[in-house]
Amino acid sequence: MSWFRNRGNLMWMPTMTMTLLSCRDATARLPARAIFRVEPRMTKHEIKEYLMKIYGLPVKKVNTVNFDGARKRIVGKRFVAYTKYNDFKRAYVHFDSSLRKLGVNFRKGTMWD
Repeated sequence: MSWFRNRGNLMWMPTMTMTLLSCRDATARLPARAIFRVEPRMTKHEIKEYLMKIYGLPVKKVNTVNFDGARKRIVGKRFVAYTKYNDFKRAYVHFDSSLRKLGVNFRKGTMWD
């Protein structure tokens, strides 16, 4: 995270990435929802503030799930090497009922409509 001085006021400028994995428009019974892949150090409050202040989205609730990176064994001729992919966190963001359409119906691995 970094702070940027803008005309005497301090403004928080995030240096953490959020990747959209999937999103769903609101239905009659369910609110709009999006799933993001975020860095493990991001908290629920930071995710909510990021989406509300930068993108102006009405976030109602944020749920997070931590995932350990997959472990991999590489077998060579003389030795066996072990490696591990990076850990990540998945954020399930539920939006307020005032937001009906997110603009896209997107799922990872499918084409855009």
